[in-house]
Amino acid sequence: MSTVHLECMSHTPLHGYFDPAPEVVAQVERVQRAARERVAAFDPELVIVFAPDHYNGFFYDVMPQFCIGVSATAIGDFNSAAGELPVAQEVALALASAALDSEIDIAVSYRMQVDHGCAQALDVLTGGIDRYPVVPVFINSVAPPMASCRRARLLGDAIGRFIARMDRRVLLIGSGGISHEPPVPEIDGADALVAERLIAGRNPSPQSRDARQARTVAAAKAFASGDSRLHPLNPVWDRAFLDLLHSGEVTAADGLTNDAITREGGKSAHEIRTWIAAFGALAACGPYEASIDYYRAIPEWIAGFGAMHARSLEHRHAAREVQLATALAIA
Repeated sequence: MSTVHLECMSHTPLHGYFDPAPEVVAQVERVQRAARERVAAFDPELVIVFAPDHYNGFFYDVMPQFCIGVSATAIGDFNSAAGELPVAQEVALALASAALDSEIDIAVSYRMQVDHGCAQALDVLTGGIDRYPVVPVFINSVAPPMASCRRARLLGDAIGRFIARMDRRVLLIGSGGISHEPPVPEIDGADALVAERLIAGRNPSPQSRDARQARTVAAAKAFASGDSRLHPLNPVWDRAFLDLLHSGEVTAADGLTNDAITREGGKSAHEIRTWIAAFGALAACGPYEASIDYYRAIPEWIAGFGAMHARSLEHRHAAREVQLATALAIA
């Protein structure tokens, strides 16, 4: 049986571009460092990262709800890590088959591009994007129509049931914001130029990418100053979501409707699907214990910024039994 560890954390492309007070940055960096130390101590043999995309790798020419990367490259937007990911291809294909066997329609990509939503999590939590064999799992979180939170949980459940039968140390990562609504364009009502970028905007010019990043920074400055029509952060809703996952009753997330998420958390709060899928995978391995490590509403990053980690209770008990048996043998 695999030993499974989970880390879920918000990501932000704005770190280093427009930061909150130094003490807040220091808080976040301490939380990130502690998570990285847990991962290093766990020393995973496989990393499965559930992540969104922000119209950098997936577009409306074909927009899957779920996609597993069999080969993947990080594009390096917002100064995030760039380069090829060391994808565990046989495992990736096996996970896709397991999801399909569980009647979860999932795509595969032999040329996946991931942005900061995936690369930042790998870099922060493991110390780089190429430290461990990885399987990237894309979950559509910004491009309507979107699959339900229940489907995201069931995707995680299918993946979790498969990895539970493996004999590896597996790290599950959920990378996504909670309440937040950065200026991500929408195809509904878009002019022809914006619509074309959302349909087929892969590999933009450096000038186009720089302009997009500048718009995001400008929007963050306006949001932090209170001069913005973007959806406000919602700490009450964020904490309720973290408490739901902490309770161990991840199936309760099935009741989160798309309309309610948009209304309460903003249009990009749908990234909570990455957390739900990761916890769904962990729950499929048995009861778990979880810790809410951090939460703060950070307007400068347009983010309800949170962090959690968790581990299966069964695996903890098994480790204690091994330790006890070892101690008795020595005695």
